[in-house]
Parts: sequence; structure tokens; C-alpha cells
Amino acid sequence: MIGGTGAALVLGATLGLGLWMLVSLVPILRRPRLLHRVAPYVLDVSPGARDLVARRVVDPTRVLDVVAAPVGDRLAPVLHAVLGPPAVVAGRLRRARSPLALERFRARQLVVAAGGAVVGALVGAVALARGGPPTIVVILAGVGAAGGALLPDWLLQRAVRRRMARIASELPTVLEFLSLSLAAGEGLADALRRVARIGTGELGRELGGVVADAASGTPLTDALERLGAELEHPGVSRCVDQMRGALERGTPLAQTLQAQAQDARDGARRDLLEAAGRKEIAMLVPLVFALLPTTVAFALWPGVHVLQMGF
Repeated sequence: MIGGTGAALVLGATLGLGLWMLVSLVPILRRPRLLHRVAPYVLDVSPGARDLVARRVVDPTRVLDVVAAPVGDRLAPVLHAVLGPPAVVAGRLRRARSPLALERFRARQLVVAAGGAVVGALVGAVALARGGPPTIVVILAGVGAAGGALLPDWLLQRAVRRRMARIASELPTVLEFLSLSLAAGEGLADALRRVARIGTGELGRELGGVVADAASGTPLTDALERLGAELEHPGVSRCVDQMRGALERGTPLAQTLQAQAQDARDGARRDLLEAAGRKEIAMLVPLVFALLPTTVAFALWPGVHVLQMGF
């Protein structure tokens, strides 16, 4: 009976989520808001407008996040103490270029933790019905809740690492393009604008945000400093420091950027060699613990069998 109830709950939740995803694809039959009408005309000066126009996918879990937001606000101090300080999580969201705010991310963690607790409780109920100890339900529910709360943060850290790796791979090309533009006689602002217009990678988008901030009235040095502080990437920070020095003191920049591009390529080459060394060691694990024992067993088994037969 308990197993049938658990299966019905899982199937019902799956059906509800599928129906909500289908409903989210239905066109909205109402007049567009003023925000959506103005956004296409301020794309060059507003990152929020660019995100609003570029958004095409509807997130069905947003309703769950909104419902869980009041509970998340009350549990915010506990969540911050257990899952990390707000400044650290906000920095990860920024480096991952996530559209989620800190409050929505905490609400999502709460929702996933609740889902993990429900799944753990259902598994514990099935185990209890088969003769398990009475505390198995509480233990599995706690484990599911903890795993559900840590899963979004782990996925966020993974997204940060992948995006920082893409930025590191794009950095030498962007630096060389900037140095060529500067050597051709363009100013730093014009070179950044050209890279932001032509580039399609993650670093090009970040430089596009710097150019947009500068166009909206923010000093270029402050926009570059903010970029380096938010990304916390060593190569980008060195590049930003050189650009700020060139703007404030008039130091030459083209040759410095070329040298930094070469250093970035050498660093990428060293990282590749280190990754190859780690993979080589990891390949020894199945060789030593799987293939080699199997080979030895196939070699020794006929002799052992002959000895047991008495020949």
C-alpha cells in the first residue's frame, strides 16, 4: 500500500510538471508591458534589457521558487550559515553569468531540498515496509534534504569553473586583437568597442558590458576595475590593471598586451600538459585493478585446473 502511494505521488508530480511545461508554451494573450516595449531600444546601454530580450525559455520551476520565497526569507540566516555566506554565492552567480538573484537561488535550494527530503522519505517508507528499522525514514529524508540543498551550489560551482575555463581560452585571442587595434592607432575605448562588437565568446560579452557602462556615463577605468573584481580571474585582472595604467598614466599598452597574450598561451599549454599527466595516472587505475588481474587470472587458471585434476 505504501509503495503504491509513493509511486502515485511520483507519477502525479511528473504529470503536473509536464502539464505545466505544456501550459508555459502557450502564447500570452495580453498586451505587452511597457518594460518589454522599451527594452529593444535600450539594448546598447542596459544589460537588463539585453537579458530580457534574449530570454526565450520559460522556467517552470519559477512558480515553485516564488511560492518558497517567503519560507526562504525566514530561513535565510540558517541557509547562509550552512550553505555559505551571501557574498560568496553572489560572486559565484556573477561569475557564472546566472540570471538568478541570490534570493531566487536560495529559494531554489530550499525547493530542491524539500524535493530531496520527499524522495528520501518515500524510499525510507518502502524500506520500512520491507522490514527496515523505523529510523530509516528520518535518516533518508535528512540525507535527501542535505543532498538537495547542496546540489544547486555544486552545479553553480561547476558552471563557474566551465565559464572561467572558456574565458581563459578566449583571453589570448582577445588580447592579440586589442593589441592589433591599438597598434593600428585606435584608442583603448574604440578597441574595446570593436572587440565587443565582433566577439561572440564569454569575454567578448564581458567587454561589451564594460563598453555599455562607459557609454552610460561610468568612467572606463571604474568599469574595468569592476570587471576584474567581479570575475576574479588572474589573467583578466592583470589585463585590467595594465589597461587602467595606460588610461591613467599614458603608458604604452600594445606590446604589453601581446606579452600577456603569449603568457596566457604558455599557461594554457602548461595546464594542458598537467591535465594530460593527471589523465595518464587516472588511466593506470583500470589497467592495474581491472585488466592486469584479469590477464593474470586467465593465465594461471588453466595451470591451477590441471593441478587440481592430478596431472
